[in-house]
Amino acid sequence: MILIAMGVSGAGKTRIGEMLAERLQCSFTDGDAFHSAANKEKMHHGIPLTDEDRWPWLRTIRAAIEEKQHANETAVFTCSSLKRSYRDILRNGNSDVVFVYLHGTVETLRERLTTRTGHFFDPSLLQSQLDTLEEPGEDEAITVSIDLTPEQIVDNVFVQLKGRSGV
Repeated sequence: MILIAMGVSGAGKTRIGEMLAERLQCSFTDGDAFHSAANKEKMHHGIPLTDEDRWPWLRTIRAAIEEKQHANETAVFTCSSLKRSYRDILRNGNSDVVFVYLHGTVETLRERLTTRTGHFFDPSLLQSQLDTLEEPGEDEAITVSIDLTPEQIVDNVFVQLKGRSGV
């Protein structure tokens, strides 16, 4: 199984992804590590990424997912996965790739981004991510509110996973 913590910047993907991986006793990989220097530079300067910027990044994450699948390993990744077409690339038809959508209000997300330090993402890009976001339906992802504590979010994910596949 591959879990992908998804959502816009500020949703807590890294924290929740790390906690999910710890609970599953598996590897964790932050999708931001796969961004090109050019993509990071654009985001740092408040320039939204285009689909053309994202395709190579998504294909690189997909290749890392395939490595884990070929090794028959469980793993947790993070990736904003804003559009269904992006999720389709990452999923590549595999039912063992499960998205965990971390959903939050604009107010909560803005507050988190304005208090976050040491990240390349310019908080002014939040609106462009929200405009790009195609929220996943129940057929695509487990959805959890970021208003819960991180521990509650992880517990909620596992309850929903059990309901889906008997994990």
